[in-house]
Amino acid sequence: MFRTGNPALRGDVFTQERASESAGVMTIQGTVNKTFVLLLITVITASWIWADPLVRMPLVIPAAIIGLIVAIITVFNKSKSGITAPIYAAVEGIVVGGISAFFEKQYPGIVMQAVALTFGTLFCLLAVYKSRLIKVTENFKLGVVAATGAVCLIYFVSIIMGFFGARIPFIHDSGPIGIGFSLVVVCIAAINLVLDFDFIENGAAAGAPKYMEWYGAFGLVVTLIWLYLEMLRLLSKLRSR
Repeated sequence: MFRTGNPALRGDVFTQERASESAGVMTIQGTVNKTFVLLLITVITASWIWADPLVRMPLVIPAAIIGLIVAIITVFNKSKSGITAPIYAAVEGIVVGGISAFFEKQYPGIVMQAVALTFGTLFCLLAVYKSRLIKVTENFKLGVVAATGAVCLIYFVSIIMGFFGARIPFIHDSGPIGIGFSLVVVCIAAINLVLDFDFIENGAAAGAPKYMEWYGAFGLVVTLIWLYLEMLRLLSKLRSR
């Protein structure tokens, strides 16, 4: 059983889908190519809102809602991921572009720093994974899944509290606790990349159907967007001190 902290790349996805497709199988190179396509789409729509954030910023919240709906559809209808994954990338690009514009206005230069750190982390962890310096054992996977779930729970509680004008103390501040919390979340998001690499590699080895390349790329982009946004949060806390 393959396991990953990314909810889009659930443990038994590839084994469930293997017998349902006979025309072509998933490859690592094909997944990489489709990941680049999705990232390009994300950058294009992010650049569009970045060009005129004052006028287009109201689109961020609707885009976030649409992105969540499309992500859920993709998870439950993987055979359509060739259609839904690009749509997800397009609407999430609007979200990322709007949030980036907001942070850039407050802290000039922060976006390029976050982008550099995100992709630097991606390539470093890919190199570590390929060299097998990190052993992706079942206990390792379980630990990352548990940590990811804990972060999601904290953010969910924080959102609910926000509706009532309250907030979880310290973790959103720029003090030592807030910075420490963001560092931990960045590390958890980064480690999820290792699990995603392992998941995609095992899926290709298992002979998953061709459309799962889109699904694997979708899951990887979900993690990259999460990592980038957490990098922005961490850098903003450090810059505000």
